Amino acid sequence: MKTLLGANIEIRNNQQGVSFALYSSQAQKIELCLFDSEDNEKRFAMEKNEQDIWHCWIANIEVGTKYGYRLYPKYGVSLNNPNKLMLDPYAKMVVGKPDLSTANKRAWFLLSDQRDNAKLAPKAMVTHSSNFDWQGDKPLQTPWEHSIIYELHVKGFTQLREDLPQHIRGTYAGLAHPKSIAYLQSLGITAVELLPVNFFVNEPHLQEKRLSNYWGYNPLAMFALEPSYAATDNPMDEFKQAVKALHQAGIEVILDVVFNHTAEGEKDYPTFSQRGIDDQTYYYHDQQGYYYNWTGCGNTLDLSSPQARAWALDCLKYWVEEYHIDGFRFDLATCLGREEPYFNPQGLLFKAIENDPILSRCKMISEPWDLGDGGYQVGNFPSYFAEWNDRYRDDIKRFWLWKSGALGDFAERLAGSSDIYRKGNQLPYKTLNFITAHDGFTLRDLVSYNHKHNFANGEDNRDGRNENYSYNHGIEGLAEGLPVNEKSAVEKQRFLTSVALLRTLLLSNGTPMLLAGDEFGNTQYGNNNAYCQDNQISWLKWRNFNEDLFVATQQAIQLRKKIQSLTMGQWWSAANVSWLNEFGHSLQVADWQDYAGKAMQFLLDDQWLFVINAKDELQNFVLPDGKWEMLVSSHSKMLKGQGLVVETIDFCLLQRK
Repeated sequence: MKTLLGANIEIRNNQQGVSFALYSSQAQKIELCLFDSEDNEKRFAMEKNEQDIWHCWIANIEVGTKYGYRLYPKYGVSLNNPNKLMLDPYAKMVVGKPDLSTANKRAWFLLSDQRDNAKLAPKAMVTHSSNFDWQGDKPLQTPWEHSIIYELHVKGFTQLREDLPQHIRGTYAGLAHPKSIAYLQSLGITAVELLPVNFFVNEPHLQEKRLSNYWGYNPLAMFALEPSYAATDNPMDEFKQAVKALHQAGIEVILDVVFNHTAEGEKDYPTFSQRGIDDQTYYYHDQQGYYYNWTGCGNTLDLSSPQARAWALDCLKYWVEEYHIDGFRFDLATCLGREEPYFNPQGLLFKAIENDPILSRCKMISEPWDLGDGGYQVGNFPSYFAEWNDRYRDDIKRFWLWKSGALGDFAERLAGSSDIYRKGNQLPYKTLNFITAHDGFTLRDLVSYNHKHNFANGEDNRDGRNENYSYNHGIEGLAEGLPVNEKSAVEKQRFLTSVALLRTLLLSNGTPMLLAGDEFGNTQYGNNNAYCQDNQISWLKWRNFNEDLFVATQQAIQLRKKIQSLTMGQWWSAANVSWLNEFGHSLQVADWQDYAGKAMQFLLDDQWLFVINAKDELQNFVLPDGKWEMLVSSHSKMLKGQGLVVETIDFCLLQRK
């Protein structure tokens, strides 16, 4: 019988108690430590079985009891220190975040330090599955070909929503509020992708600067919810209510998760959990014993290890079973497939997910790169994964913002990036198309800044991408000081470009992902790496709501749902798409290679005509034979006969009458 790791309520001999179990192959002895409300400690010796699982059962333990572990090292092992309380890797609730703001405070969490840090260390809490009323909630299982993903930050989404009760702004309850749900429904998206909601800590360098890891990509307890996003003292049920409310609105919930590194950083950094429990099992090491740092965060989790891989799988299944999560987006996902230590697209973790009856029905999304050798793996993940497609992001931005004129690249991305993904039995959903995400400029900033403005991050503007393929339309920034007529002209061009980018994204083959706030013009004031800005730089600015941009986004989503070739989940072919030049003739080699033209048409299903002008100047089009009705256009005029005049940059959609 498999021993359940973590703290689990268990009845033995008609008496209720808690079974505690922890894996460690490195320890010579382990003590379970229980703490009362005054942090008084009781210790209990644990026994080890043949699988290196240490366990004990304690009667009459109340839900909410705090606990941790003390590990005594075997001879020659230096990374177990019984004076340092270790957090259970399976902790489902955690209390206390370490103060790492000075060298003296960090020293309390160094394994080389011999002082007892139990009063300062984060502690796990005994929990149980509550009697939450799911009211028959079941997985939505929206088909990939019908999915439209909306990436949002739980806090940032509602922190500045003045129409919500103040005490729930920026919380799980704020996300669940009927006004939040109604907004998402009105937009038309089918899934939210939440930035990490796992328990995280702020890195020492951020604490020193009095900043915080706003994005949450520094996890400490992957099974536990982040409590700072809760409006109540019951974050577990509050988050479940949010999931249930979203499901009732037909919206799936996908979690952004971090299984590539932990908050423990480098070997000589503060230790809280896995390093002090079983460093060799959980982390990748080179031949000299140093950590491989393929994440840029000081360490890399070794999921090729059976025990670490089981921990990750158990965690994913817990979120699905306990919180009814519909899928996961994996940060720096190449790390998931590293074995010995190169990326293996048929890796053990991938096979385990595919064969698991719970996880195999979930949506899986990869960020298909990391910082290690061979880290760029776009197109190489198993077929059941969708992948963040940075080729789509960059080619589409270059086409509209840099006026590249690369019609071939533009058409390839529109059609689903078959050059990357059409192999084996893979389908177009695999390309997760995005133009913006949490990492980088917002859409508003893409059309307003030529350069990043990250000085608030405290790194002298060195952090963040230098190559953004953005265009400020002649004025750097939000153009607040310009004369009214000049500002109006700049803002008009920015609006037209924004709409063209949004329509391209939402009317391309594949799975679209929209960054929260792009639909109404949210800005981060040129900060393209706002990971440490838990303030009005990052929070959505609902007061500055561009209604016209929102309506244009709504329209594009509504149209997407009507177009067969965007919802059937199949590759385009000559049977359903015709690529045309501005004269309505089939594009020839010379047309594809004409980088000065920057204009084209294409016809889908012999019904939907897309007309593209990527120039800031007038373009005349001759439409294909037939009668056409204009559905969406920002700046064009139909002529008698088969003519269309597009006065400036535009993405038009017409329907055959």
